Amino acid sequence: MTNRIKNKLVLFGAGKIGRSFIGQVFSRSGYEVVFIDINQQLIDNLNKSGHYKVIIKNPKGDETIKVANVRGIHLSETEKVIVELADASIASLSVGQQGLSAALPIIAHALILRRQRHGDWPLDIIIAENMRNADLFIAAELAGLLPEVYPLDQLVGLVETSIGKMVPIMSQKDMDEDPLQIFAESYNSLIVAKSGFKNQVPDVTDLAPKENIKAWVDRKLFIHNMGHATAAYLGFQKNPGWVYLEDALNNPQIYEATRQTMLQSADLLVALYPGEFTHHQLEDHIDDLLERFKNKALGDTIFRVGCDLYRKLSPEDRLVAPIKTAIKLHLPYDYILKALIAGITFKAVDENGKYFPADEPFFIEAAKGADFIIKNICNL
Repeated sequence: MTNRIKNKLVLFGAGKIGRSFIGQVFSRSGYEVVFIDINQQLIDNLNKSGHYKVIIKNPKGDETIKVANVRGIHLSETEKVIVELADASIASLSVGQQGLSAALPIIAHALILRRQRHGDWPLDIIIAENMRNADLFIAAELAGLLPEVYPLDQLVGLVETSIGKMVPIMSQKDMDEDPLQIFAESYNSLIVAKSGFKNQVPDVTDLAPKENIKAWVDRKLFIHNMGHATAAYLGFQKNPGWVYLEDALNNPQIYEATRQTMLQSADLLVALYPGEFTHHQLEDHIDDLLERFKNKALGDTIFRVGCDLYRKLSPEDRLVAPIKTAIKLHLPYDYILKALIAGITFKAVDENGKYFPADEPFFIEAAKGADFIIKNICNL
């Protein structure tokens, strides 16, 4: 058996969360970070520089984190990626659901080579994707790509996460100034499924292992994502001229309506996971989130937070999933429903006056009325 490579993370996805959060957290704890991405210019810049900057946007002024010991490989260099992954101490996915179809076949080939080189040394994969039950989905996909005799359950740790870090849209000017730099908020707690690891949980600062990751994934969806969207949809409904999320939340009526909607969702979480959360804990979390949402330095726009309506109003996403849960538990959901209806009429534009492209077909369907969307898109 060849020597195992210590402290190397192979990270699929050098985008916002990949660079600002996953790569940054592991690099600062002594890991080499190898990014796999389809952006050739980004890969070339990473290899040329060997580091990049994360600009932490705080109301009192920016802070800069230098993320070092990084390099990149283009996804098309399949053999190189397979070799890197076969020798990695840990891997991560941050590519979006569409990107998984390209990444998972490569991972399957790497798992076979890894076993040839290192025997039964498991590979843990941190799944930094905005998906419920992402571990089950990826396990099923890998099972179809690997030989039937491959012991997937023993040799692959599929580690779900709850990603709570906010990364705003950057202006073209900021991206041109430094193509590698990325903006983010200071929040840095990477919540992971403790039971997902096959190896020991890595000794990484800011890693927060949880026993019941399903509860924490739902906390992110039902409170963070739901509250974020609520502020955007109610804000646009009240004043379509508002640009930034802070504009909406600085309005007392919108702030209180958003908070009450989040508290209603908190009641659902306490009912679902009575051993994991208390209402007091969730209320504190809500108040902290609302202050983070109002962070003027992030420059987060109502457009960014609210757009992509087919996804955000889908049956398993931030507004409909809590409503379905409330119906099942016979609990109130009137505030959440008001936010959903506001979302159906959402038509914000970006800084160039453009709609999110995938939303334009949605607007045509929304013209048929809220009942049509609730039945046909939300499946309620």
